[in-house]
Amino acid sequence: MNKLNIKKLGMAFGLTGALLYLGCMIVMATVGREGTIKFFNSLLHGLDTSGMIRMDVPLWEAGLGLVQTFIIAWLVGACVAGFYNFSLRGKEKR
Repeated sequence: MNKLNIKKLGMAFGLTGALLYLGCMIVMATVGREGTIKFFNSLLHGLDTSGMIRMDVPLWEAGLGLVQTFIIAWLVGACVAGFYNFSLRGKEKR
């Protein structure tokens, strides 16, 4: 069985999370409040996001959110790879 590279899978998850975050930023910047609400309401199967949408997000806060999203997604990817590799330990002895 092949082991997963923890750093590479973490990076793949982290960059994917950051890309999704940037996509959300682009949606919010281009379609305005009502378009953003419609987009996320349809994406979240009708959940009303109008009370949660805040359009006046400072640039520093958006940048911090991007970094935090990358870190959390990197940790998720690293954990997935680590748990997967750990589950292979018993199979290598056979």
